[in-house]
Amino acid sequence: MDLVLINPGDRKLVYQDLGKELAAIEPPFWVTVIAAYLRNNGFNIRIIDSSAENISPDETALRVNEIDPLLAAVIVYGSHPSASTQNMTIAGKICTALKTNTSVKVAMGGLHPSALPRRTLEEETVDFVIEGECPYTLKSLLEVLRHNQVDYSTVPGLWYRYGGNIKNNARAPLIKNLDEGLPVAAWDLLPMEKYRAHNWHCFDDIKKRMPYGAIYTSLGCPYSCVFCCINAPFGKSGIRFRSPELVVEEIGLLVNKYDIRNIKIVDELFVLHDKHYMAIVDLIIQKGYELNMWAYARVDTIKYENLQKMKKAGINWLGLGIESASTVVRDGANKQMKNKDIIDVVRKIQTEGIRVGANYIFGLPDDTLETMQETLDMAMEINSEWANFYCAMAYPGSKLYDIAVDEGCELPKEWHGFSQHSYEMLPLPTKYLSAREVLKFRDDAFHRYFENPNYLATIEEKFGRQTKEHIQEMTKTRLKRKLLEN
Repeated sequence: MDLVLINPGDRKLVYQDLGKELAAIEPPFWVTVIAAYLRNNGFNIRIIDSSAENISPDETALRVNEIDPLLAAVIVYGSHPSASTQNMTIAGKICTALKTNTSVKVAMGGLHPSALPRRTLEEETVDFVIEGECPYTLKSLLEVLRHNQVDYSTVPGLWYRYGGNIKNNARAPLIKNLDEGLPVAAWDLLPMEKYRAHNWHCFDDIKKRMPYGAIYTSLGCPYSCVFCCINAPFGKSGIRFRSPELVVEEIGLLVNKYDIRNIKIVDELFVLHDKHYMAIVDLIIQKGYELNMWAYARVDTIKYENLQKMKKAGINWLGLGIESASTVVRDGANKQMKNKDIIDVVRKIQTEGIRVGANYIFGLPDDTLETMQETLDMAMEINSEWANFYCAMAYPGSKLYDIAVDEGCELPKEWHGFSQHSYEMLPLPTKYLSAREVLKFRDDAFHRYFENPNYLATIEEKFGRQTKEHIQEMTKTRLKRKLLEN
């Protein structure tokens, strides 16, 4: 066996009690597509999804030892930007278990390791750190290991130790042909029966969250929001696309082989270039698949004339990054939009039968208690079918991280403290507010929104009593926060 790819995760550590039934269990698309690329290039690959299977680091190491590969690679990506850093705690424990209990060489790659490669190599029990996308680096590294070589200088994007010093090689080039570099994923290597959709994704039938699939149709993002770290593996902003034909081929595989209808389009920004996403929409309609999909968009990328077809293709939800009601706060985060435009776009989307998952951020640099209240007031006015309330965090790879380090801001002591739902969660302070004030406002805002009678009435009208009762049960779970205990 050449390589075991490991997807790390600890739902209890990251989500507290929300991880039991409410949080999604997402298939690790990045891991699976890396596996497919390497398998297409003649390598023997296995995947251990320790997150989905809920196995310990020691159990993971035991499985790797039984397989006895040339290399074990822990890939820390996640299906949203923060998921990489928040999973570094458990990823580190897995690497330690591998080095303690096996003789296998260990690599770590993904978004967080790409953002902080030197630090990752210094702090984690690994032989190698991969800076960049991973497929080309892993292919080159495996070729070296197959020939029992110890010269890693030809492996692009690799950080390693040599003669007591840390060495690093220039990044691998970005994948130009995504159909080749991101082929149809190796779904057959995953425990497909383990994955479940977000609860809100299945509000139409809350008991049918499984099975579940997640795919990329593009990589990267052309924008540079200060709070986002999504482009860390790529080294710059920009976007590249898989062909619509390959995307729909993969959707067909998920539908026909695994009976999957619930699908997340993982792209940071799916609704951007209509030539790309509408080609996918048209092909799905031609195939006649009955899907329940969701995808990310921006308020300023929505084209009204496309919404009807998108709905027909099964795009039932759009996630919108609204962030703040304050133009001052939004502009400071590189999000220039007008409040009226935001509300108008949401209403138009809803008119076409597409539900909206609105995303709001509290604690951006210019936030005050007044501006955060404005944001919550706007969220209540919009009354979208779902809302995510986040605290601004200094994710490694983001501009906010660089600012926080330069200004000496206190950051979480452990990596899972970057999780929005963890006990140890520590947001950034603003120019006017402490981290404690920001977190308290966020947690209170969540309950004010989801316990609001107007919201609950809307949910019952659109989805039925069962879904309303599900939300009422959800709000009984209250997050414990170390920062708020004193």
